[in-house]
Amino acid sequence: RYIIVCHLSSALDIIRTIRDPEKPNTLEELEVVTESCVEVHEIGEDEYLVVIRFTPTVPHCSLATLIGLCLRIKLQRCLPFRHKLEIYISEGTHSTEEDINKQINDKERVAAAMENPNLREIVEQCVTEPD
Repeated sequence: RYIIVCHLSSALDIIRTIRDPEKPNTLEELEVVTESCVEVHEIGEDEYLVVIRFTPTVPHCSLATLIGLCLRIKLQRCLPFRHKLEIYISEGTHSTEEDINKQINDKERVAAAMENPNLREIVEQCVTEPD
């Protein structure tokens, strides 16, 4: 139980500093991610399922896919334990949540997106820790 709580706070600490692609604020400041949006479940010996449910600032947010990509990349790089990652838009908070959920949980689409130099640069700016 204690380990899951540690992993929960670890995951939240990692994503709370991601910056919004359009605004100078972090996702936490904009309440796109909150403590209640992170779930950690033990799925094997020393392996965990991390589920993130984020809430875009508006129901037609054109950057929701990009935000999901930033969450995935930062968590993949920074989680200090073995994990499986699922990232979703909070139910009922975006007009195309189903399509976006498929995109941000598809390994091939994520890899293809990160091969795009422009997209990769935006993601890097959003996930880089402030000095």
